[in-house]
Amino acid sequence: MTDETAATPTLLVADAHRQRDGSQDRKTVDVAVGILINEHQQFLLTSRPAGKVYEGYWEFPGGKLEANETVAQALTRELEEELGLKIGDVQMWRQQLVDYPHALVRLNFCKVHSWQGNLEMREGQQFAWQSLPLNVVPVLPGTVPVLTWLAEERGFLGATHPASS
Repeated sequence: MTDETAATPTLLVADAHRQRDGSQDRKTVDVAVGILINEHQQFLLTSRPAGKVYEGYWEFPGGKLEANETVAQALTRELEEELGLKIGDVQMWRQQLVDYPHALVRLNFCKVHSWQGNLEMREGQQFAWQSLPLNVVPVLPGTVPVLTWLAEERGFLGATHPASS
């Protein structure tokens, strides 16, 4: 995998009505995110575990990059730790900068088409293989752009997800 990046990812402000933690010049946290696509062209979503910010919201799995770690290395580590999967090739796809109330994150979305192992929800989360439109809610704000991108790639013109509750 190459760690190529988009010129400048656009900024998505999540829950704009809520106060931001920290100062105006918060440090950006890099996150590797896996879009696992199975043989039926479905993608994997997992729920945020109990005790975490946005508990119960659905998202693509992944996690923060550690010091001196590439996106591919972080994604490989995170998916093994969280899901028990050993992933194959990682294809860097898109980036999205999200200003959440608790953190400013740069989401590095990667497509993954091959892996070994069975899904193990090691953090007590749930999982769902999904197509468009989704049948799980609520969806984490940083997940919404990916659904739009997938819809564009697949030629969908209608809604990409149900209304959030």
